[in-house]
Amino acid sequence: MSALPLAGINVLDLSTLLPGPLATLLLADAGADVVKLERPGRGDEMRSYEPRFGEASANYAVLNRGKRAYAVDFKDPAQRDRVLALAAEADVVVEQFRPGVADRLGLGYEQVRAVNPDVVYCSITGYGPDGPHSQRAGHDLNYLAESGLLGVVTDSTGSPSLPISVLADIAGGTYPAVVNILLALRQRDSTGKGSHLHVSMAGNLQVLAYGYFASYQAGGGWPRPSAELLTGGSPRYQVYRTADDRHVACAALEPKFWDRLVELVGLDPKFHDDAGQEQAVTDALADRFAAETSEHWRSVLRGEDVCTVVVATWDEAVAVGLVDVDAPDRVATPSGDRSFPALPSPISPALRRRAGTRQYPSLARLGDASPWA
Repeated sequence: MSALPLAGINVLDLSTLLPGPLATLLLADAGADVVKLERPGRGDEMRSYEPRFGEASANYAVLNRGKRAYAVDFKDPAQRDRVLALAAEADVVVEQFRPGVADRLGLGYEQVRAVNPDVVYCSITGYGPDGPHSQRAGHDLNYLAESGLLGVVTDSTGSPSLPISVLADIAGGTYPAVVNILLALRQRDSTGKGSHLHVSMAGNLQVLAYGYFASYQAGGGWPRPSAELLTGGSPRYQVYRTADDRHVACAALEPKFWDRLVELVGLDPKFHDDAGQEQAVTDALADRFAAETSEHWRSVLRGEDVCTVVVATWDEAVAVGLVDVDAPDRVATPSGDRSFPALPSPISPALRRRAGTRQYPSLARLGDASPWA
């Protein structure tokens, strides 16, 4: 097997919970050697989540397989100096404190750069390094709410719904961190210079709003709740209830898909052209889907090119192979006595470690010897 893209890259991970640890997991999948530092005692808070898998949570296990973890009291000067010594050997440092906290601990970018001038130092924050919101606490739901995204789709009462996943953490935190770290490493290869990367989870959500941004800049205004093409304003892009209280997801945007769909479901011809009567067509199509069960619609839609499907349960998604619960990569307990398939990696198979079983780390004592020696 050829050398992995990040073979020989040392990553010091000072982050906790999801955005940073998932980012360093992806770097590890591509060959980086990740050392994670956690608080003494209980370690990363995610270790305590349920359900348990060995001595930590299953969530912690899937995010930290293949790493090494050490307990460190950052407020202890001697231990802080030991961390600086590790940072001096690192190619990449990832931290997820509120702005200014790493500096006060003596582990900020300037302190690390003093011992490691070409370090790539990545700071993941909620609201960026400065500005009126920088010191505020926040979680995924807060970032989505304040970015404007949470309110673009509302229910029949006009209320937003909880998002399907932690979009800000992953799309605004993890992925931008990985992209920028890789770009900074490439730049360092060319210039020999390190960099300080600032990744704002709330700020990066603007990328998810690209269409709303474009419409606004072109004079179309900001999105109206549940009234735009992809947020509920069109019958062609909707979720419809079936007779058995299941749902059908319709995304028949293009004419070729829409024309075939309305024929298949037997929609009254006067509703085939939805232009100017979007709500009436939405209501009529809702009545048609509500008249039959999900299994009926599954059989009608099977084999048809109409971009319309029954909303699957997790069991159904697994059964048809769209959720992989038998991936070749596995994560094991520190003792190695139990294992289960690892979180599927978005890193291309040609660029990541050979499939195998890797343990998640117990929380060890940080000694004098370098983990990277």
